[in-house]
Amino acid sequence: MPLTISELMEKMPGAFLPEKAQGVNAVIQFKFTGAEAGEWNATIKDGKVDVAQGIPPKQPNMTLTADSSDYVKIFTGELDGMQAFMQGKIKLGGDLNLAMKLIQMFKVR
Repeated sequence: MPLTISELMEKMPGAFLPEKAQGVNAVIQFKFTGAEAGEWNATIKDGKVDVAQGIPPKQPNMTLTADSSDYVKIFTGELDGMQAFMQGKIKLGGDLNLAMKLIQMFKVR
């Protein structure tokens, strides 16, 4: 059975690679559409990541908008994140350099 967005977001801290996030202090807002529409946010600070459901309390540095099923496929390695972006399956706003770092900060299955 495929992962749900809730399960995926709960697993994010376990997939976080703090050594790849040195000096990163950022808030990311996730806007999911499709079957599991909803908003989530992640705060990366001091080598830790905190994930919560809802709109972030602070202005996000980056916003990622994607269909929930596409995002699950990216996180599980079934879909390449860069290809998904180029195909318009992922929309990014704000700090695009942060998006590139994000790929490195989490180990994809």
